[in-house]
Amino acid sequence: MGCAANCDALLIEHTLGLEDLGRALRRVSEGNLMFERYTERARRVIFFARYEASQYGSPYIETEHLLLGLLREDRTLAKGFLGGVNAEEGIRAEIEKDLTARERISTSVEVPLTSESKNVLKLAAEEADRLGHRHVGTEHVLLGLLRVEDSFAGTLLRERGVSAATIREQLARGTRVEGMNVQPESSKRAMDTLESFLAGLKSQKAEELLIFFAENSRFVDVYGKRWNREEISKEFGIVFAPYAKKNAVYMIEETVVDTSDVLVAVVLWKNAILASMERVWMHRMSVVLVPQGDEWVILLAQVTPVQGT
Repeated sequence: MGCAANCDALLIEHTLGLEDLGRALRRVSEGNLMFERYTERARRVIFFARYEASQYGSPYIETEHLLLGLLREDRTLAKGFLGGVNAEEGIRAEIEKDLTARERISTSVEVPLTSESKNVLKLAAEEADRLGHRHVGTEHVLLGLLRVEDSFAGTLLRERGVSAATIREQLARGTRVEGMNVQPESSKRAMDTLESFLAGLKSQKAEELLIFFAENSRFVDVYGKRWNREEISKEFGIVFAPYAKKNAVYMIEETVVDTSDVLVAVVLWKNAILASMERVWMHRMSVVLVPQGDEWVILLAQVTPVQGT
């Protein structure tokens, strides 16, 4: 059990490069916002918000969708500021009370940001400037949501006692907030990235999940076939079909390696049934993540079958 023998070789052989997300971000934002300073995690908030909007049948990305995207991407914020790890469930329930049931929108349909949501992202950049931070992160997006006081998301946050002044004070001092650091521990950031990727396999499109992969990443499927990033992009639905099934569930079994330079985790998938391998309903996925700038990305993922009894 664990990472394949060639993990170390791949780590030494490849040099990571930054993924260019400009075109995808322009599609979400209609080209009206600049995202160069946004961290990968802050950018993923927008992708998750777009997914939330499409699932609720909304033709626009509202502030409440940004809030749900933020909670989906950075669960440590929920623990640190929203009263516990299950804050997303309570907030989602509140949002759904005010929603009109609509037919889901295909994720291939463009869903633009509302003027309020654009303002949130603009204010997030202002908050980063105000605090003297070079990058715009998820904590700044949270502050942006609070700044748009009349928005649905801003109201929900204030009702839960979330204060922009308190967050600014914590960030300005550089002190640790339970569940959130200005500079999170490397292992926590790596695990958050892994969790976001695994959870997203059921719901996201290739273009939205490829941001988790390094440009020179490799995926070895349950048959032993190797896929590079370009091949993954073209055949994403086929490569990850077993893990998108409704009854497929995962658990992170163990962390094999956990340093500031690499994290290797072993994930067990159940009910990942393939027609050609009917008895193989469990897969073990070893995932290698490495730092890339301020973020973590997947360098290698390798799947091995676990024979059913």
